[in-house]
Amino acid sequence: MSQIQVTPVGYEIDGQTYEGQLVYDASSNTPRPGLLMAPNWMGVGATALDAARKLAGSDYVIFVADLYGKNVRPENADEAGAAMMPLRNDRALLRKRMQASLEALKSALAPLDTAKLAAFGFCFGGCCALELGRAGASLHAFVSFHGSLDTPNPADARNIKGAVLVLDGASDPLVPREQLPAFAEEMTAAGVDWQLISYGGAVHSFTDPGANVPGKMQYDAKVAARAFIAMRNLLDERFGG
Repeated sequence: MSQIQVTPVGYEIDGQTYEGQLVYDASSNTPRPGLLMAPNWMGVGATALDAARKLAGSDYVIFVADLYGKNVRPENADEAGAAMMPLRNDRALLRKRMQASLEALKSALAPLDTAKLAAFGFCFGGCCALELGRAGASLHAFVSFHGSLDTPNPADARNIKGAVLVLDGASDPLVPREQLPAFAEEMTAAGVDWQLISYGGAVHSFTDPGANVPGKMQYDAKVAARAFIAMRNLLDERFGG
């Protein structure tokens, strides 16, 4: 029987304390692939941990990255926006925090196969996963769920070492539609192994069971299931089955 364990892991960036959450099935000591998860703009909270528990199962060790700092836990949209925007506006700082979170995963006390690592994220976290790839992190894959695709310097895509998968809501009003062809051009020019799947009728936050703003941010169980299968298929391929 699985025993999903959630353990806080502290780490420091520039003298500031951060606390991510390590999520895995503790009933087995068999090493398994590690996934760095960048949560949505609400950060390390109940929604993020619920998603990590479901995804980890007996297959992955997941580290939910803390991108804001141990004492910053947004409770509403205003607080989330205030925490997120400095990172959206400073991609070097965003990348630094993602890289530190990756190191925390790699050094975690868990049944982890450090030769099989990938990153994924939701909404703002999807942007974070892609930026980690553009920063040159040596991971097998980078996956974005309903995240923005823009970046200040598209030429950085040449640093991407793993495969890229973008899972997009075709009717998402929060990710400008012009970002999709720009992203395709960016990835193609850099010779990246990339996929972009755009789900008809889906809007922002289609994987979040708590999203319920019709036409803007809304959970779609069917699309979410398809998207998670797409990620798992890519990870199986990249990790060698």
